[in-house]
Amino acid sequence: MVRLVTIGPPIAVGLIAFALVARGLQPGLAFWDTAELQVVAPLMGTAHPTGFPTYVILGWLASVLLQPFGEPAFRMNLFSALGVALAAGVTVDLVRVLTRSRWIGAVAGLGLVLTPQVWAIGTHAEAHSLHLALVAILLRLLVGWEDRRRAPLDDPRRDRADRWLVAATVMFGLAVGNHSLTLLLAPAVAAYVIAVEPGIVRRWRLVATCLGALAVTLVVVYLELPLRAGPFRAPLVYGEPDTWDGFRYIVLAEQFRGSVDDPFGDLGTKLVDLVGRTAREFGALAVLIPFGFIVTAIRRPRYALLTGSALGLTVFFAASYDNAAIGRYYLGPILISWTWLAMLVAAVVDVLAKARVLRRVGDVHPLVRPVAVGVLAIGILLGPALLDVSDRARAADRSRDTIAQRWLDRVVEVLEPNAVVVSWWSYSTPLWYGKHIEGRLPGVDIIDDRTRLDEDLGSTADVVNRYLGERPVYVIRLDDLPELEEEFVIEPVPMPMPDSLSRVVGRREDAT
Repeated sequence: MVRLVTIGPPIAVGLIAFALVARGLQPGLAFWDTAELQVVAPLMGTAHPTGFPTYVILGWLASVLLQPFGEPAFRMNLFSALGVALAAGVTVDLVRVLTRSRWIGAVAGLGLVLTPQVWAIGTHAEAHSLHLALVAILLRLLVGWEDRRRAPLDDPRRDRADRWLVAATVMFGLAVGNHSLTLLLAPAVAAYVIAVEPGIVRRWRLVATCLGALAVTLVVVYLELPLRAGPFRAPLVYGEPDTWDGFRYIVLAEQFRGSVDDPFGDLGTKLVDLVGRTAREFGALAVLIPFGFIVTAIRRPRYALLTGSALGLTVFFAASYDNAAIGRYYLGPILISWTWLAMLVAAVVDVLAKARVLRRVGDVHPLVRPVAVGVLAIGILLGPALLDVSDRARAADRSRDTIAQRWLDRVVEVLEPNAVVVSWWSYSTPLWYGKHIEGRLPGVDIIDDRTRLDEDLGSTADVVNRYLGERPVYVIRLDDLPELEEEFVIEPVPMPMPDSLSRVVGRREDAT
């Protein structure tokens, strides 16, 4: 019975979260990174830097297990919804441990999934939805370790405390393999571990076990890259991770080196942007987040150290990173902020209890007090979300987004046999899906910027010249199309998205 009371709320909130997100799931294929993951994971291939091997491995497993539910693209969208649901469920238990209240935990879990960025990330294939779930599990394991490690000497939980730290280490390794944002948590985790147990450096067996568990986890996860690029080659491989230089290039994301732009510059503008972003995600609750942190620092100072430093490092990095849909990078801070808000509500409940308000309520019936706590938590934490839940649902809804699939269908219809498509990232990824998953583009070569680099094919114009006259050549080059038109006669192909596919008819006679 006690076990059911403990696991019941996380399961219930997880199911509600899944239902909310699933109603807005994209029905199939997308563009950009989403389409890449919809291809790479079912094939267990290798993705763009940093490779995302944890996502690829777990995504492949999910694609196998979810086969009854639809085509591979939809299965990977479903996998994201499951990731958000898992994050919401774990948040319930994390907050329960922090606040000693299942009601507040349940409300915080619901608040997390109702946050616009979280809701939206679960509707399509995304490594960040899994990142959110893994970070939630990591925090829960670390807090579980602290509670057991600092329990009374005669508490039997102390004997099993170290298992929680080892499990947290393994989870950290899995999270690193999913997204390199996890590396920003390393200083925070290290500071937290030392704060919980200052003498841990003298426990060399535990330290060695944790380091060994981390190393084994990283090796097992990252072996996916060279194995699937080498002896067990997948149909789709990004770069050359089966060589040392290629492996380093992918894992260390050398392609994106220089994307962090002046991290200490223009701090005022970055702060204003952060405040605006927080207001969009939390509404009126945004002003309460600093107070939630203060309460957390008083009631759970080590947890405040962990989450405060983790949030600060992540936000500082994301504010200066200029190579992504950056809203996704704030998922970890959003999760942390919800735990702080929950701690604030718990403090309010304690104040009311001391004022005997809740005690008088509880005198009516034993069940009235927890219900009153739940109502109070809902009123404070879910009020802003419930007021505009319809707008948030519409903003996250991708259930009618079929443009990528319609675009691909049109490409398959118009491409001539044995064609060459000189493409770029956003359009290459759905083309890969059509070729490698659907098998509808046999004999068609898709050459994008990555292909040109790996195979030393030269410029876009060099590729066109290489194949023009031997094979039908098409281009999807929105940025350098005017430059290509100076050398080639190019005719647009009618498409669902204008100017997204053109055919190279020939060379201009006056081209130099």
